[in-house]
Amino acid sequence: MKIFAPLLLTLITLTTLAQKPRAREVGIPFDGTPGKNNAITDVPGVEVGYSTIVSGQGKNVIGKGPVRTGVTAILPRGKTNNPVYASSTTSMVFM
Repeated sequence: MKIFAPLLLTLITLTTLAQKPRAREVGIPFDGTPGKNNAITDVPGVEVGYSTIVSGQGKNVIGKGPVRTGVTAILPRGKTNNPVYASSTTSMVFM
């Protein structure tokens, strides 16, 4: 039990340090204010879904498995079939 507390503290510290800072945290300005969760799911009408496939176990062998994969879908207008423009600008600047 004496080893558990320092080990847990080390694990929590390493997890916290491994997270990359968010844009606002490093001073990049954005219009508006973040929502309650500071996430895309805070936007009214937007739905986010995901599916994960886990099949097989053991050592990974290319072309045979096991399979660990998934997909995330962002539906900007919910479950309606209305198209959404990907961009509304006529010129783009790449840095």
